[in-house]
Amino acid sequence: MKPIRVYRNRDVESIYAFIPPGHKHIRLVIETSDQVIVLQEAAVAGIVRAYLNVLLHPTRRAIALKSKRIKGKPGYAEHQLVEQAEDGEAFKEIKKLGLEGSSSQPTR
Repeated sequence: MKPIRVYRNRDVESIYAFIPPGHKHIRLVIETSDQVIVLQEAAVAGIVRAYLNVLLHPTRRAIALKSKRIKGKPGYAEHQLVEQAEDGEAFKEIKKLGLEGSSSQPTR
């Protein structure tokens, strides 16, 4: 299995959003206590979509987005995170990773 890292609020030291010179798309840099993570705009957009889909929906408690290679609109990345499952199916996937849906700590 892949290692699981849970970052608490206090573990995130800083976040930077920027457009690199000569580029058109945002990068998001997350500096934690043990590493620096750089996400490209399409990944950040997927995270925001997933977050808002659960936060703003009156009954939805989970959603799963999976990476797919798609031919999208002009200017969009070729690899995108697209919706694959909601609630029950998403919780099954979360459990397969070794996490409980309501827990912020790895179960293994």
